[in-house]
Amino acid sequence: MTAATIKAGWIAVDWGTSNMRAWAMSASGTVLAEAVSDQGMAKLDRDGFEPALLSVIGDWIDGPTDVVACGMVGSRQGWVEAPYQAVPCPTLPSGFVQAPTTHPDLTVHVIPGIMQKDPADVMRGEETQITGFLARNPNWDGVICLPGTHTKWVHVSADEVVSFQTFMTGELFDTIATHTVLRHSIAADGWDQAAFADGLDTAMARPERLAARLFSLRAKGLLHGQSGQTARAHLSGLLIGAELAGAKPYWLGQQIAVIGDHSLSSHYVAALAAQSVPATQVNATSVTLAGLATAYQRLKG
Repeated sequence: MTAATIKAGWIAVDWGTSNMRAWAMSASGTVLAEAVSDQGMAKLDRDGFEPALLSVIGDWIDGPTDVVACGMVGSRQGWVEAPYQAVPCPTLPSGFVQAPTTHPDLTVHVIPGIMQKDPADVMRGEETQITGFLARNPNWDGVICLPGTHTKWVHVSADEVVSFQTFMTGELFDTIATHTVLRHSIAADGWDQAAFADGLDTAMARPERLAARLFSLRAKGLLHGQSGQTARAHLSGLLIGAELAGAKPYWLGQQIAVIGDHSLSSHYVAALAAQSVPATQVNATSVTLAGLATAYQRLKG
């Protein structure tokens, strides 16, 4: 089947801040085609969302077509605001919001996010991944870690989000590595597993000394010729270690699943294993699609 002949039964969309991914789906839930765009929420004004979407999915539309979308497309700065639902609540919030469209055959349903009033926290997109994970693992209770720019630790019980906490670990890593004095010491890629483990142990034992340990990365490069790859892995270990120390009430004694980018998730699984905490690593794309499919099923009743 060529791109020109693909006609979707419905369309799944994961629309984030930087990028948008879309899948043409059959009525039975089979992926017919996939497309990626760099037209994320941050690059668009309110009137730009429909043209950006149609540039990706236009050839898949043949008659009235439902689109189910999750992520930042439903934020205050997105296509249409899909209000947050407060915890405790179902992992897939009710009250999908319909985005305004001009295309006669296009109907876009946006999944709301989830909020927590105290301590204040929000999520958009992760609720769909969690829903997809639970669809594949019925009656699962425990804590789901979703590593990324803003890592989430989410307590799930009886198919509800009970509470959650966000750590800006990914954004801190990027900022420290590229916009501080450590930019002269941190390589853009490469890895040193022993350095990661050492950073992890250091931060877990004394998280209050994190700021001092960060500057030592610069000093080790100047005085001892530490490589940029070693410094990169050590920085990651320090930041993930500090996060694990802060998130300990979530993961201690719990069943853990880690959903995210394969490489980053593997670091979290290794970090938890170092604390004698086993964790199941889960493919993020597969559970995102499973969550969007669950949302579509609910939409169709």
